[in-house]
Amino acid sequence: MNPRYPIYIPSKGRWESRLTSKALEKMKVPYKIVVEPSEYDNYAKVINPKKILVLPKDDMKLIGSRCWIMEHSIKKGFARHWQLDDNIRGFLRLNKNMHYPVASGTIFRCVEDFTDRYTNVAYSGLQYDFFSCRKDPQPPFFLNTRIYSCTLVNNSIPYRWRSIYNDDTDVCLMALKDRWCTILVNAFAQCKATTMTVKGGNTENLYLIEDGRLKMAEALQKLYPAITEVVWKFHRWQHSVDYRPFAKNRLIHKEGLIIPKGVDNYGMKLVNIPDYKKNLGKKIEGK
Repeated sequence: MNPRYPIYIPSKGRWESRLTSKALEKMKVPYKIVVEPSEYDNYAKVINPKKILVLPKDDMKLIGSRCWIMEHSIKKGFARHWQLDDNIRGFLRLNKNMHYPVASGTIFRCVEDFTDRYTNVAYSGLQYDFFSCRKDPQPPFFLNTRIYSCTLVNNSIPYRWRSIYNDDTDVCLMALKDRWCTILVNAFAQCKATTMTVKGGNTENLYLIEDGRLKMAEALQKLYPAITEVVWKFHRWQHSVDYRPFAKNRLIHKEGLIIPKGVDNYGMKLVNIPDYKKNLGKKIEGK
């Protein structure tokens, strides 16, 4: 089973690594990778040109690419669309507090169906795998917090990416302030490469500039001074957002919604990987 809504991967300088593209290819999930004109030839050598969309010009920055992608999906008539960062190594399902790699795009369809139950979800998406601790019980999802790197976007919302720094946090906060909801799914997760470990993307433009981390945190604090602090954490400057003011944002069910009883695994089941030694006996989630 594959997603109902289109998946876009804004990418810059990562035709060699192309982690997200490789992961989706392995899962046989359709997608479009969005690149700058000057980098098209490099990407076309390693990715089917039919899967490549070319931006109108170079140096639109990530926020420009994201806005262009949203308009592209709207023109295609979609109610929502996915935006995935280009440095995601794979995807997981959380089962009895343990992660299992997935083998198909069914997890995206699950998130879409759950999100589509409600009329007021601006953004939903997948949790980072490293935020799920094996010893700590995890709820299926969190409401009204930030959505990073693997995001299902509601095309009817008026918000657009505007901040070079923390663009994803900014759009989530704009929506939350207007009483929209966000859904961060823990039942499924993304294995995102650690920041600055993959060349390309924002590594050179943001993270490696002098005091880049501090400037990013200060920029968000300037936009949202009442709920944002600049803190020293994990040996670097970061922003810290207080999402408690948005706890009263409530999901609104679609009129006439009927939720079937019981558990629907969408045909997924746990199976053993044949090559035990190569994969260290892990299990894989698939159809």
